[in-house]
Amino acid sequence: MSEERDPQRTLRSDAWYDGGDRNAYIHRAWMRRGAPSSAFEGRPQIAIANTASDLTPCNSHLDEVAQSVKNGVYEAGGIPLELPVVSLGETQVRPTAMLWRNMAAMATEEMLRANPIDGVVLLGGCDKTIPSLLMAAASVDLPAVVVPGGPMLTGHFRNEALGCGTDVWRLSEEVRAGTLSQDQFVKSESSMIRSRGHCNTMGTASTMALVAEALGTVIPGLAGTPAADSRLLEAAHDTGRFVVELVAAGRTPSSFLTKGNFHNAIVALAAIGGSTNAVVHLLAIAGRLGIDLTIDDFDRIGAEVPLLVNLQPAGQYLMDDLYRAGGFLAVLREVKDLLDPTALTVTGKPLVDYLADARIWDRDVITPRDAPLIPAAGISVLRGSLAPGGAIIKPAAASPRLLKHRGRALVFDSIEDFHRRIDDPDLDVDADSVLVLRGCGPKGYPGMPEVSNMPLPTKLLAQGVRDMVRICDGRMSGTAYGTVILHVTPEAAAGGPLALVQTGDWISLDVRNRRLDLDVPPEELAGRRPNDATVKGYANPRRGWERLYVDHVLQADTGADLDFLIGSSGSEVSRESH
Repeated sequence: MSEERDPQRTLRSDAWYDGGDRNAYIHRAWMRRGAPSSAFEGRPQIAIANTASDLTPCNSHLDEVAQSVKNGVYEAGGIPLELPVVSLGETQVRPTAMLWRNMAAMATEEMLRANPIDGVVLLGGCDKTIPSLLMAAASVDLPAVVVPGGPMLTGHFRNEALGCGTDVWRLSEEVRAGTLSQDQFVKSESSMIRSRGHCNTMGTASTMALVAEALGTVIPGLAGTPAADSRLLEAAHDTGRFVVELVAAGRTPSSFLTKGNFHNAIVALAAIGGSTNAVVHLLAIAGRLGIDLTIDDFDRIGAEVPLLVNLQPAGQYLMDDLYRAGGFLAVLREVKDLLDPTALTVTGKPLVDYLADARIWDRDVITPRDAPLIPAAGISVLRGSLAPGGAIIKPAAASPRLLKHRGRALVFDSIEDFHRRIDDPDLDVDADSVLVLRGCGPKGYPGMPEVSNMPLPTKLLAQGVRDMVRICDGRMSGTAYGTVILHVTPEAAAGGPLALVQTGDWISLDVRNRRLDLDVPPEELAGRRPNDATVKGYANPRRGWERLYVDHVLQADTGADLDFLIGSSGSEVSRESH
């Protein structure tokens, strides 16, 4: 991967530090703090965009990872500069981390552009951090490479491995069904998070780390390394060395990321049984690069890709099992023929060039191509009278018997409405009912929360029911499971047909034929009007980021970015600061 820097090529940071005038003096003097003169003499300035935060517990170890990156940068002749950026803890921030993904991307982009930076290492882990960093890197278009923070080690409770997120949903349903005591549920809490790192299931954090590698923005072989594994620090050090070479080569995201890279990301998403959230994140990243990616590409490219990774929530094992079983490259080797062979990685070499030596060491965890867990497991895109702009479902996490279903709607106008009524013993619901939750889209919530995998009614849980068809304009945690139709577009608050559904309406789902329909005569539907709660959503922001977000956010089918952030502005800053 070694690259020699062209001595004729000036560094971007030279515009700040080169010369003997007053402004160059100011820039150098304030950054000296004991640094030698050579720090400003042709040495690349490398930002380490660090999302570490005690309030983002899955990323709290990234300061240690950053130190290894720094060591590598300095060893290779660069100057490492840690840059704390907006950090979003999926489990902590309210009303939803998705509300601030675009803000985090915008803030990171602006800080990279505004500062004397030649290249950047992006440190992320928890769900929204890697997507926001990649959106920023795509828009500012400086040499950039991702170091994923890695999954936690597996915890155990009563001799059972716990998948964080997935087992939260499972155990909480068992409490509601009366098969697990509240005391035992609480006792499992301290076993759930065994070590540093993000969720150990194939949730959104794990998905986005692996998808970022398939996309070509991680040095191949790194993603999926457990956070507590010392090999993560070794890889972080190597990435620090590599980014200096990356600057020398002048390789920016726009110089190697093509639609072929997104093709590979979609194949990988299906093969690993990844989170549906990757759809909205990849669409947003593509939008920053000007690449024509649509939700239909996810169906066209990924729908027939086999599921090869036996991990929760679609399977049995967890992320540290995937790593010991051969890792992500072993998965990609099994679907090599489905990958775009021309798509380059950040190293300048095609992704497929890194697959020759990959091997499966545990076929229970990574199944071979000729014995997949599910023959066709990618995201399915549904359309019809209830979702004219599209909706998605993850068949690998759904009940096969429900993939074709017709039932009467039970409608909830908000998540608060849902919580008030779902456990009412007199609720008019049965196993064939279709639970409909609206007001949870980008505008309506605002922020598109992970509420689509609605808990089932208590009285049905007591009868042994464990899955129902559920429909929502919000998102679902990557750790969740069930027959859940989500990202319904247009959302109810944007005037979509979802706003007009009434309890008792018949809804038809046919995943094989990609249909989601409201079986109400068009003339009757034309006479309906949504109620105020559905149109206005839960919040009606008057100021600040929420106001800006609601006024400018796009729908889920294009990535839920802000309309004025589509595309890029590059790295140039034309005016001096003094």
